[in-house]
Amino acid sequence: MVDLYPPTDPYDSGFLDTGDGNRVYYEQLGKPDGKPALNVHGGPGAGAPRRPTRAWDPERYRVIRFDQRNCGRSTPHASDPATDMSLNTTRHLIEDMERLREHLGVERWLLNGASWGSTLVLAYAQRHPERVTEIVIQAVTTARRAETDWLYRGAGRFHPEAWDRFRDGVPEDERDGDLLAAYARLMENPDRAVREKAAVDWLAWEDAVISNEPNGSPGMYSDREVDARIAFVRICAHYFSHGAWLEEDQLLRDAHLLAGIPGVLVHGRHDMGCPVQTAWELAKAWPGARLHIIEDSGHAGSEAMGQATRTAIEEFKNR
Repeated sequence: MVDLYPPTDPYDSGFLDTGDGNRVYYEQLGKPDGKPALNVHGGPGAGAPRRPTRAWDPERYRVIRFDQRNCGRSTPHASDPATDMSLNTTRHLIEDMERLREHLGVERWLLNGASWGSTLVLAYAQRHPERVTEIVIQAVTTARRAETDWLYRGAGRFHPEAWDRFRDGVPEDERDGDLLAAYARLMENPDRAVREKAAVDWLAWEDAVISNEPNGSPGMYSDREVDARIAFVRICAHYFSHGAWLEEDQLLRDAHLLAGIPGVLVHGRHDMGCPVQTAWELAKAWPGARLHIIEDSGHAGSEAMGQATRTAIEEFKNR
């Protein structure tokens, strides 16, 4: 068993100027000359954790984490209706990661992410495999339209009453069409009350999806302050209504580009939002990847899921 390390706070933080009006917040924790590891948060739009890190050996790792465009402490914030979302795409985020690597003087780094973070890690690694030493991802997703259609429509078979409320959150004449696009339009409405209600309706559905998982936490998605809720939903709807600007099956099709990069995939058997099938398909397509299916876990994770992740991180610290 890998124990948690004592809490480690950032020793450095700053803002990366992207050159197009965006400023991306980043911070570094652990050992300044340690093995570089980039933590990539989920959502999209959830923001990086603000708590100390405990999974990473502070005597071996230099942990870097950042708030992706328009969320967390990055500016401008997606809660502001004037923020230009056309400057926030998967390509922009990959470029931000590369710009951050260069800014911090990192040659190569381990990548770690969960949920949407796993999608972004895979997209970056397939674009820049020479910059990646290892990959550890949890709650594997690849942002295929088939996956998002399951999350925002198919899973309604298990929670029909909650899904009806989610569907009814958009105008009546859009309820039989593309719900994600309809929510994206609501999140661009200049009326803050409209955006707040749409965010509440969206997050209530996200909460319902994980509600019956072994370790599902009530209000896990909704429990954030109002501006963070608005930013989260605006960014999610923006990305998922555009298929994350990825070709369907792109990340699975191009998994061969990760050959030579050791990878550990950790996924909960009972993940209702992201069924384990995607993790299984990725493990088969990626030479050198190892999949750990955690029997007592869903998307919300568990101690066993955390332990499997920490074991992989520990394994790679001296590599």
